Amino acid sequence: MDLLGTVFVSEVLGTGMLTLLGAGVVANVLLTKSKGFDGGWLLINMGWGLAVMAGVFVAYKSGGHINPAVTVGILVSGAEEYAPGVDITATSTVAYLGGEMVGAFLGACAAYLAYKKHFDAESDEATKLAVFATGPQIRNYRWNFVTEVIGTFVLVIVVLSFAGTPHGLGPAAVALLVVGIGASLGGPTGYAINPARDLGPRIAHAVLPVQRNTAPAAVPVGSGSGSAPEADTPAPSAIRKSSDWAYSWVPVLGPLVGGSLAGLLSQVLF
Repeated sequence: MDLLGTVFVSEVLGTGMLTLLGAGVVANVLLTKSKGFDGGWLLINMGWGLAVMAGVFVAYKSGGHINPAVTVGILVSGAEEYAPGVDITATSTVAYLGGEMVGAFLGACAAYLAYKKHFDAESDEATKLAVFATGPQIRNYRWNFVTEVIGTFVLVIVVLSFAGTPHGLGPAAVALLVVGIGASLGGPTGYAINPARDLGPRIAHAVLPVQRNTAPAAVPVGSGSGSAPEADTPAPSAIRKSSDWAYSWVPVLGPLVGGSLAGLLSQVLF
């Protein structure tokens, strides 16, 4: 396998591991039939942090970007290589970004398979979407965008600082950083801070059969009146799955802007 093929496969595996474990911890906490149901926000933070650590370890051959915002941050920083021996070129950039997107999609599919029966048992469509993709607690696209820019800026500027900081923690340092970002800045939007992590699983949600398979409610029959259900009370079969595409640009563009700003500032700081 040539170098760019190795980069692509490495990022697929690393980002896939990230989203498998990350979506998995959200499913564990949110799906009501799971043993981890109602485990809380900090369990999600810890799960995502450990998911990042696992992903970085698995993607060691490519430098473990597993995040287009990190790739773009390195690109903008003026560095000559994405990882030792991997020059920054248009084709290597495509290999990183493509691997990250494919891996995120596949990891989300694997998480769905792991929790298949729990998705089937879950009646709330918003809960199921939350396993795959982020969403704001207060929907205001402009301020949701700002939140994602800030969170990703923190992620990328600190990651870029690791190169010159002899900490000896390896991927564990990134894991702790992600836990900290989630605990501190994750409340408004669910802290995507990674375009692939949100867009890949959102696409998976759109194409996978995650909608609850329920039969139409029986129509009650009155005493010869022929009464029908209330018009504003749809049967379960009328509930439609939504992947919330109206919001999807926020966790893609916000992290890319935040990563770019971090890369630019790193030219001055480091």
